[in-house]
Amino acid sequence: MTTSTTPVAYPVHVDAELDPQLSRGLWLVKWLLAIPHYIVLAVLWIAFMVTSVVAFLAILFTGHYPRALFEFNVGVMRWTWRVAYYAYGALGTDRYPPFTLADVPDYPAHLEVEYPERLSRGLVLVKWWLMAIPHYLIVGLFVGGLGYGVRGADEAPLLSAGLIGLLVLVAAVVLLFTGRYPRQIFDLILGLNRWVLRVAGYVALMTDRYPPFELQQGGHEQQGDSYSQPSHPSTPRSGWTAGRVVSLVLGSVLVVGGLGSAAGGAALVSADQLARDADGFLTSPQLELGTDSYAITSEDIHLDTSDSLKDLPDRLIGDVRLTAEETDGTDLFIGIASAADLRTYLDATAHDTLIEILDGNPVYRSTSGAAPQGAPTDQTFWVAEATGIRPELTWAFEEGDWAAVVMNADGSAAVTADVSAGAEVPVLGTVIAILFILSGVLLLGGGVLIAVPIRSASRKPEEASGEEAVSRT
Repeated sequence: MTTSTTPVAYPVHVDAELDPQLSRGLWLVKWLLAIPHYIVLAVLWIAFMVTSVVAFLAILFTGHYPRALFEFNVGVMRWTWRVAYYAYGALGTDRYPPFTLADVPDYPAHLEVEYPERLSRGLVLVKWWLMAIPHYLIVGLFVGGLGYGVRGADEAPLLSAGLIGLLVLVAAVVLLFTGRYPRQIFDLILGLNRWVLRVAGYVALMTDRYPPFELQQGGHEQQGDSYSQPSHPSTPRSGWTAGRVVSLVLGSVLVVGGLGSAAGGAALVSADQLARDADGFLTSPQLELGTDSYAITSEDIHLDTSDSLKDLPDRLIGDVRLTAEETDGTDLFIGIASAADLRTYLDATAHDTLIEILDGNPVYRSTSGAAPQGAPTDQTFWVAEATGIRPELTWAFEEGDWAAVVMNADGSAAVTADVSAGAEVPVLGTVIAILFILSGVLLLGGGVLIAVPIRSASRKPEEASGEEAVSRT
């Protein structure tokens, strides 16, 4: 006796219908028409990432994906698929996508995900990164893994396209000149998109079933020897109203902002603890400077404050420290002077000006000239100076135009030095405190804005209608 087994459909269902009459040229401006959707989807995907983290924790501790979060995340994926189908993920319809998370039965593109009653608590730890690696490699080729042709000065590709994008471009060109979308290309594009969306559902923790390594082409999923056309509900089952979605999105943005503020505060704490020297200065790593000329100067530093803010530099920056170290035994000179005095001193002198540090290397602007008129140690206009094998100067930052210089103490040519700069930055402790307080406020506010709509969307319809009836009475 022969037993035939019908393949079980994958729980992420993707199907679409190709519009029979597509505009020849509308696809040229769909990027512009879709901008409102791109803006909305940008914030929806922020919420998607936050709710996915919440779902991850829920699955890890309970084995269940909260139903309200599941419906929201499926809605975001559904919305994304509709926009991609309209725009450059398929160009399969000229009908403008609706602004809703719910399924629209008469729209030509659909996405459904079967709700899992239970998920593996252990598998959730590895399936979204380790187990999905083979699919990531394939999906990368589908959506943007092929670099081509146009390169910049740094040899990085400026443009890249995946297989889906290239096929859609071919279909668009054919449509432009013939008015017909090639059916075979359409079937292949739908199959590739179906593969991508199945992987997306898997890594978004919506199923434990591993995505199959098979390309099911065509607008509808294949079941055995036939194609299935799933029915689509006429009314959304989801409890996600527009107000709840807005609250969730706003809460997610606040949570992301709070986490960013906390990360900034933590980074500053690390710098405050690790980068301060024994005297309390936040000090930069040493930078190797060198020139065949007679001096290396900084660009002008301009500080101008009103009388009411004249103490601001001291409160914000405090004292500044400059340290240089010579490796061949020659005495160095480092000094700070008004920019005008230093320009006068080096006016006819060959010197280099440090204009930026690019990839850890100094970039100079060179000025030609002769030797200086007198050694730097003989000048009297310095507001701070130091001489030696490892000179170090400390200066209280003041209003005005200033510049720093590194020279050999005897004024000779060929200056080499390892230089570092530091400042007390007394305001740093206050900034850290503000960042952590702001983080707490944002996380608390965002948590409330997320929790309230999730709780409301999780209520059963009869519970919601019962509460509404009580409120009316």
